[in-house]
Amino acid sequence: MPIYAYRCSACGHAKDVLQKLSDAPLTTCPACAAESFSKQVTAAGFQLKGSGWYATDFKGGAAPAAAAAPAADAAKPDAPKPEAAAAPSASASCGGSCACH
Repeated sequence: MPIYAYRCSACGHAKDVLQKLSDAPLTTCPACAAESFSKQVTAAGFQLKGSGWYATDFKGGAAPAAAAAPAADAAKPDAPKPEAAAAPSASASCGGSCACH
């Protein structure tokens, strides 16, 4: 549940309130009972960094091979795919249960 910052424009009372997204906004000030309690615009409590990954993703080193494979294919758009060039037979040493079949 998000935490919303509220402030009364009549008395200046400020309060952070934990509410569901579906809850109606508060309008009555708990300090002065005026109907001037409203949500404030605040900064987010987290930051997204980089080109689409959160700052802690893959912090220890390289990305997994599945994420790196599309980048390698994009670098060589005209190169023929190894699977299309020569399809190995089902009697290959892998037994036909790998991704090359």
